[in-house]
Amino acid sequence: MEAQAKTRIEPSIGDPKAIQQTVESSPRYKARIAGVFEFLEGTVFTFGQVVILGKIVVSSDAAATAHNILANETLYRLGFAATVVGVICHIVWVFLFFDLFKPVSRNISILAAFVMLVGCAVQAVTSLLYFAPLLILGEGSSLSAFTAEQSQALTLFFLKLNGEAFDLYLIFFGFWCVLTGYLIFRSAFLPRILGVLLAIDGLGWMIFLSPPLAIALFPFIAIASGVSELPLMVWLLVRGVNAQRWSEQASEAGVRAY
Repeated sequence: MEAQAKTRIEPSIGDPKAIQQTVESSPRYKARIAGVFEFLEGTVFTFGQVVILGKIVVSSDAAATAHNILANETLYRLGFAATVVGVICHIVWVFLFFDLFKPVSRNISILAAFVMLVGCAVQAVTSLLYFAPLLILGEGSSLSAFTAEQSQALTLFFLKLNGEAFDLYLIFFGFWCVLTGYLIFRSAFLPRILGVLLAIDGLGWMIFLSPPLAIALFPFIAIASGVSELPLMVWLLVRGVNAQRWSEQASEAGVRAY
């Protein structure tokens, strides 16, 4: 009886169907987690870098900018924390995207991940520049020998550097979008149109190589971003990837499913 029980149990442990279901659920799960972290990164980093700084920074008035920072110090610190969390979330989804697209082209996936990790490093620099005004304006600052006007001017200078660094990040992000758009187009597990739209979006962000031109064309860049990045994120969150086709493409490329 015991031997018969083992005979009945052992096939279920090594059931090929059960193993296949586990393998197929893995890429879909990773895709959805990538979508979650992409959403978090985009939300929190934009909140800190764009929304909060947009309320506080007066580009032509250093004194007003310094006053706004000191009057809203808690909000400003929250914005700094949001940018740091955004960088962490970004690193996570960069690696998840790399893992998802290895079956398409390992070399292009590595290049895309490397490009975006450089972009994450630039994002981290923007966070450092974001925090600098708090050190300059804070009580007991080592810059106390500066006059109030000089400290205010230095504060605005660092925030303008922050903006320049953010523009530089957008160039790397645009290059990543072009590479990832190509990977999506070549994949068998995501709609090709998402890849085409993302590549076009990437070309738009790369226009920040010339900031004046990018500012002039920004409404078009924003539209391209909205019709490409948002659908991709929603698709990942809701549908993930076609797990069977991912597994087939991974098998053809000799990539392990895990």
